Amino acid sequence: MASSYTSFGVEIMVTGENSGTWGSKTNTNLTLIEQAIGGYEEVSIAGGAQTTALTLSNAALSNGRNAVIKFTGTITGNQIVTVPDSLEKTYVFLNGTTGAFTVEVKTVSGTGITFSATDKGYKYLYANGTNVEEIALASPPGGSNLEIQYNDNGSFGGITMGTAGQVLTSDGTSATFQDPAAGGTDWQTVKTTTFTAVAGEGYFVNTTAGTFTVTLPGSPTQGDEVTIVDYNGTFDTNNLTINRNGNPIQGNTSNLVVSVENAGLTLVYADGTRGWLLKNK
Repeated sequence: MASSYTSFGVEIMVTGENSGTWGSKTNTNLTLIEQAIGGYEEVSIAGGAQTTALTLSNAALSNGRNAVIKFTGTITGNQIVTVPDSLEKTYVFLNGTTGAFTVEVKTVSGTGITFSATDKGYKYLYANGTNVEEIALASPPGGSNLEIQYNDNGSFGGITMGTAGQVLTSDGTSATFQDPAAGGTDWQTVKTTTFTAVAGEGYFVNTTAGTFTVTLPGSPTQGDEVTIVDYNGTFDTNNLTINRNGNPIQGNTSNLVVSVENAGLTLVYADGTRGWLLKNK
């Protein structure tokens, strides 16, 4: 009775056959199994609209047996890539082609899954003997769908990479790379003359040469902060005036005069009624 072959092309030998060659044939079988479990190959599908067949030959290394296959080349038309009928196998495919055309992966006689013209990522697929289907990854705890992937075209999970220093931010529906939210106080150089403050900044103020005025931001939003510190301990002799710029300070419609030596204070904007409130005194 002659040997038979599995759908992976692995030889099944019978008793009494292949005397003296069992060792080499077994080594070949092991190599084929290794290719199916962890093999990687790049397959060019360059050119116009066409069908490229991935093969799976008996007792021989074949591109259709690899676990991971990367499509390469410049495509100028929609592509079809086929795997053999009657094959049950999982694949990871990476669309590494250039050119804005679709790439469909299917069985010779059945249906399959298509990379869109702009999808240059990975797909985890399963040939079930009749058709090729996509394997859906399980949702993480909490029920949201999670897909993390990175490819050579600057895409991370389908999200275009941002610029250096940006962070991935989600609004619960979609995610984008954005500049990180500002945090802390942005301290400025020592001020010695009248100036207008900016929300989020801190100022070392030196009134040694005489009194002057700091004007608060004119259109603040809730949570805006301005910090002021007596740089040289002279607020008692040369007072600092804080101009409210149309908004209340502590609910009062008067400017604030700071006359305490070595004073340090932070004003935080609450709303149009109370205006700027002293966070510390």
